[in-house]
Amino acid sequence: MTSARPHLVWDWNGTLLNDLDLVVAATNAAFASVGGPAVTADEHRVRFRRPIADYYAGVLGRAVDDEAFGELDRIFHDAYRSGLTTCALADDAAAAMSTWPGSQSLLSMWFHDELVPAVHSYGLTGRFARVDGLRATVGGDRKAESLAKHLSELGLDGRAVVLIGDSIDDADAAESVGGRAVLYTGGFTDATRLRASGHPVADTLTQAVALAAALH
Repeated sequence: MTSARPHLVWDWNGTLLNDLDLVVAATNAAFASVGGPAVTADEHRVRFRRPIADYYAGVLGRAVDDEAFGELDRIFHDAYRSGLTTCALADDAAAAMSTWPGSQSLLSMWFHDELVPAVHSYGLTGRFARVDGLRATVGGDRKAESLAKHLSELGLDGRAVVLIGDSIDDADAAESVGGRAVLYTGGFTDATRLRASGHPVADTLTQAVALAAALH
């Protein structure tokens, strides 16, 4: 990087986008399709992890192979899409983004071809130097490889990057490229789990940006 300011990478689902209730409903639709139990939002936040197939296996009490996960993932996304227009941004998302002094980008594990128009519909396209989503037909994997590609396309050294996200996987991805992470308690992961990770934790996105700025 030519600038001394760090670059901020935002997560989308559960971070900038307040879609926890929809994700839980879609997850339960997937579980119901195979006779599995329903989970509450609190249960989801305690048990959620990537690869998502491992999370599903834990709830269903049996192994979930690639074929089974592919079908569950399809059902999840069909249910998710049907409710997406009900989701708003996190309460302080716009304010938080406006307080960051350097460049920003967005990396999501949601499908790229759907992410880009969704980001545009919320009026955020101009905020980001780059927007990347998942370029695959089945989701659920870890974020590290996608983050490395995202930063490569931006021409950035991971050591000059802070990622704000709502899962332990976000922090693992940041560490994998030599970067730092701030974890947000308003998304898919229980706050106790986030605080136990040892990474900085914020209850609001505005606080997350302030913590991220203090890391460099």
